[in-house]
Amino acid sequence: MTTVEHVESEGPSGGDGVRRRDFINIAAVSFAGVGAVAVVVPLIDQMNPSADVLALASTEVDLSAIQPGQAIKTTFRSQPLFVRHLTDKEIAEADKVDPSTLRDPQTLEQRTVDGKKQWLITMGVCTHLGCVPLGAGEGENRGEFGGYFCPCHGSSYDTAARIRKGPAPKNLEVPKYSFTSDTAILVG
Repeated sequence: MTTVEHVESEGPSGGDGVRRRDFINIAAVSFAGVGAVAVVVPLIDQMNPSADVLALASTEVDLSAIQPGQAIKTTFRSQPLFVRHLTDKEIAEADKVDPSTLRDPQTLEQRTVDGKKQWLITMGVCTHLGCVPLGAGEGENRGEFGGYFCPCHGSSYDTAARIRKGPAPKNLEVPKYSFTSDTAILVG
């Protein structure tokens, strides 16, 4: 009976070097990794917003024509935006309310920019089911608290656009904005 022994030949470095099979495995894994990156990068890049969406990312609003007590409706990211020039009386009414008694406690100072308390900028979307409240247009119903009134389910907001009555769970949202001058703001 003859037994055949299989002896693995050692390379010139004595067996500690990289074998040909190891090199092929490393090369195949590296090639697969580069291929995966080549597929994933365009996939992630297509998720970035398009140029027309980026153009809507901010809105500039001219405040010079808005008189005290007046509000305007404009749009920001395809949603209504309310810009209101509060009177001294409306500011006083908002300031005399104890925030701890509110469903969504916030002061007027927390909802406006420092030094510009007379300018209230909010999204014009009711926080209950997304209806557009009344009160920004001339002669519209402002509700019993003098701010905004949602005709869909009866939510009433005060002069600081804080929820005071009805099913809405939160105040009207204040978007990020900054004053670019005394008579202009940049929303977004």
